[in-house]
Amino acid sequence: MSAQIIENNGVPEYAVVPIADYQALIEKAEMLDDVAAFDKAEATLAAGEDELVPSNIVDSLLANVNAVKVWREYRGMSQATLADAAGLSQAYIAQIETGKREGRVDAYRAIANVLDVNIDDLV
Repeated sequence: MSAQIIENNGVPEYAVVPIADYQALIEKAEMLDDVAAFDKAEATLAAGEDELVPSNIVDSLLANVNAVKVWREYRGMSQATLADAAGLSQAYIAQIETGKREGRVDAYRAIANVLDVNIDDLV
Protein backbone atom coordinates (compact mmCIF):
# COMPACT_ATOMS: atom_id res chain seq x y z
CA MET A 1 0.00 0.00 0.00
CA SER A 2 1.31 3.39 -0.93
CA ALA A 3 0.20 6.58 0.73
CA GLN A 4 0.96 10.23 0.23
CA ILE A 5 1.27 11.99 3.59
CA ILE A 6 0.19 15.62 3.75
CA GLU A 7 1.59 17.62 6.61
CA ASN A 8 0.45 20.79 8.31
CA ASN A 9 3.28 22.71 10.00
CA GLY A 10 5.45 19.60 9.90
CA VAL A 11 2.80 17.38 11.51
CA PRO A 12 1.21 14.57 9.45
CA GLU A 13 -2.46 15.51 8.97
CA TYR A 14 -3.79 13.52 6.00
CA ALA A 15 -2.95 10.33 4.15
CA VAL A 16 -3.95 9.99 0.52
CA VAL A 17 -4.19 6.42 -0.72
CA PRO A 18 -5.18 4.90 -4.06
CA ILE A 19 -8.90 4.12 -4.26
CA ALA A 20 -8.27 0.36 -4.46
CA ASP A 21 -6.29 0.51 -1.20
CA TYR A 22 -9.02 2.63 0.40
CA GLN A 23 -11.71 0.14 -0.62
CA ALA A 24 -9.63 -2.75 0.75
CA LEU A 25 -9.24 -0.91 4.06
CA ILE A 26 -13.00 -0.29 4.26
CA GLU A 27 -13.72 -3.96 3.54
CA LYS A 28 -11.29 -5.06 6.26
CA ALA A 29 -12.77 -2.60 8.76
CA GLU A 30 -16.28 -3.91 8.03
CA MET A 31 -15.03 -7.48 8.46
CA LEU A 32 -13.55 -6.57 11.85
CA ASP A 33 -16.90 -5.04 12.88
CA ASP A 34 -18.66 -8.25 11.82
CA VAL A 35 -16.21 -10.39 13.79
CA ALA A 36 -16.66 -8.20 16.88
CA ALA A 37 -20.47 -8.40 16.60
CA PHE A 38 -20.29 -12.19 16.20
CA ASP A 39 -18.00 -12.53 19.22
CA LYS A 40 -20.34 -10.36 21.29
CA ALA A 41 -23.35 -12.44 20.24
CA GLU A 42 -21.54 -15.68 21.12
CA ALA A 43 -20.55 -14.29 24.53
CA THR A 44 -24.13 -13.17 25.20
CA LEU A 45 -25.43 -16.65 24.34
CA ALA A 46 -22.75 -18.36 26.43
CA ALA A 47 -23.61 -16.15 29.42
CA GLY A 48 -27.29 -17.09 29.10
CA GLU A 49 -28.27 -13.49 28.42
CA ASP A 50 -29.91 -14.37 25.11
CA GLU A 51 -31.21 -17.43 23.33
CA LEU A 52 -31.45 -18.79 19.84
CA VAL A 53 -35.02 -18.96 18.61
CA PRO A 54 -36.02 -21.59 16.03
CA SER A 55 -37.08 -20.29 12.64
CA ASN A 56 -40.61 -21.67 12.98
CA ILE A 57 -41.12 -19.43 16.04
CA VAL A 58 -39.82 -16.41 14.15
CA ASP A 59 -42.03 -17.30 11.18
CA SER A 60 -45.10 -17.48 13.43
CA LEU A 61 -44.29 -14.11 14.99
CA LEU A 62 -43.75 -12.56 11.56
CA ALA A 63 -47.07 -14.04 10.41
CA ASN A 64 -48.74 -12.10 13.24
CA VAL A 65 -49.71 -15.14 15.27
CA ASN A 66 -50.37 -13.87 18.80
CA ALA A 67 -46.98 -13.54 20.50
CA VAL A 68 -48.25 -14.72 23.91
CA LYS A 69 -49.52 -17.92 22.29
CA VAL A 70 -46.33 -18.42 20.26
CA TRP A 71 -44.01 -17.99 23.28
CA ARG A 72 -46.29 -19.99 25.59
CA GLU A 73 -46.33 -22.94 23.21
CA TYR A 74 -42.58 -22.63 22.61
CA ARG A 75 -42.02 -22.80 26.37
CA GLY A 76 -44.26 -25.87 26.49
CA MET A 77 -46.88 -24.32 28.75
CA SER A 78 -50.64 -24.60 28.76
CA GLN A 79 -52.80 -21.53 29.16
CA ALA A 80 -53.68 -22.70 32.67
CA THR A 81 -50.02 -23.14 33.65
CA LEU A 82 -49.09 -19.71 32.30
CA ALA A 83 -52.09 -18.10 33.97
CA ASP A 84 -51.30 -19.68 37.33
CA ALA A 85 -47.63 -18.67 37.20
CA ALA A 86 -48.53 -15.10 36.14
CA GLY A 87 -51.30 -14.72 38.70
CA LEU A 88 -53.99 -14.39 36.04
CA SER A 89 -56.98 -16.43 34.99
CA GLN A 90 -56.83 -18.94 32.15
CA ALA A 91 -59.79 -17.16 30.53
CA TYR A 92 -57.84 -13.88 30.57
CA ILE A 93 -54.87 -15.55 28.82
CA ALA A 94 -57.25 -17.07 26.26
CA GLN A 95 -58.84 -13.68 25.57
CA ILE A 96 -55.42 -12.07 25.07
CA GLU A 97 -54.36 -14.87 22.72
CA THR A 98 -57.52 -14.65 20.63
CA GLY A 99 -57.46 -10.86 20.52
CA LYS A 100 -60.76 -10.52 22.33
CA ARG A 101 -59.00 -8.58 25.03
CA GLU A 102 -56.06 -6.21 24.76
CA GLY A 103 -54.57 -6.91 28.18
CA ARG A 104 -53.18 -4.60 30.83
CA VAL A 105 -49.53 -3.61 30.98
CA ASP A 106 -49.09 -5.29 34.37
CA ALA A 107 -50.57 -8.50 32.93
CA TYR A 108 -48.17 -8.42 29.99
CA ARG A 109 -45.31 -7.75 32.39
CA ALA A 110 -46.26 -10.82 34.47
CA ILE A 111 -46.66 -12.96 31.34
CA ALA A 112 -43.28 -11.78 30.00
CA ASN A 113 -41.60 -12.66 33.30
CA VAL A 114 -43.06 -16.17 33.27
CA LEU A 115 -42.18 -16.72 29.60
CA ASP A 116 -38.69 -15.24 30.14
CA VAL A 117 -39.04 -12.69 27.33
CA ASN A 118 -39.07 -8.91 27.18
CA ILE A 119 -42.49 -7.31 27.33
CA ASP A 120 -41.65 -5.80 23.92
CA ASP A 121 -41.60 -9.34 22.52
CA LEU A 122 -45.27 -9.71 23.41
CA VAL A 123 -46.79 -6.41 22.28
